[in-house]
Amino acid sequence: MNYSFLFPGQGSQSVGMGQDLYNSYDRARSRFEQANALLGRDIVSLIFSGPMERLTATENTQPALFVVEAAITDVLKENQIVPVVTAGHSLGEYGALYAAGVLSFEDGLRAVTRRGMLMAEAGKASAGTMAAVIGMNKETLAATLTQVKSGIVVTANENSPDQTVISGEVTAVREACEKCKAAGAKRAILLPVGGAFHSPLMQSAADAFAGFLDTISFKAPSCPVISNVSAALETDPVRIKDLLLHQLTSPVRWIDSMMTLAALKHGHCLETGPKDVLKGLAKKCNYSLNVISCGSAMNIYSLLAEKQLPL
Repeated sequence: MNYSFLFPGQGSQSVGMGQDLYNSYDRARSRFEQANALLGRDIVSLIFSGPMERLTATENTQPALFVVEAAITDVLKENQIVPVVTAGHSLGEYGALYAAGVLSFEDGLRAVTRRGMLMAEAGKASAGTMAAVIGMNKETLAATLTQVKSGIVVTANENSPDQTVISGEVTAVREACEKCKAAGAKRAILLPVGGAFHSPLMQSAADAFAGFLDTISFKAPSCPVISNVSAALETDPVRIKDLLLHQLTSPVRWIDSMMTLAALKHGHCLETGPKDVLKGLAKKCNYSLNVISCGSAMNIYSLLAEKQLPL
């Protein structure tokens, strides 16, 4: 059986995520403990015990999710389950690059920690926000956004045919929400985020992150990685690095990414992270995609039982 690995991004975090993996698998436990040592702080206690307010802070969420996703990947690999292609939603792209061997755990953790800090700083400086628009196709949404006159607002996440996230200056996003509802959107909801991610307001973070990425080693992937920016199969580490930088200010093309994945006809997809947000989005993007949740020890036990692999 061929498996594609899908890694969720911010919004999938929850207090206690990965704790059952820590208790069930030595490989996962060692990865969590390594994260504490590398960061020089007890991020494991934050992941397992919260509080949620601190865990949700961008500078904490990003390394926390990466650690959990890497631990799940390690457990699957230890049981001979490896991907033939990977993809990750926004922050999740770093989990995808780890699973494909492009980034080491150490470099991946360094990168997401720095990324989270820079994005949090840019968010405080720009006073931006994001909103989810439900029930409006991207053509109508794009036309509606051109009518916003109060500031910058752009498409940030093309999540599914009926769900798009917009991002920009607070006044502009609020105006866009009202115009979207007037134009027929079912809902337009402000999101509790710390900045205008995947928009021009993250340019300061991108500028600072560019130099940092030069300190990271990017290796040729063991399998193709679908980029958020290109929505295409990427195998060149130089191009992957460049796309990763542009990701900060570019929309997440998740619909197109899932269409690229579906065309491969690789069989099952594993959501290699907490919750099952991507499972629902994948079905909406392409009905042929069959996504299995792998965010808990029980999920992995079930998968291994199906494969008749040793526990």
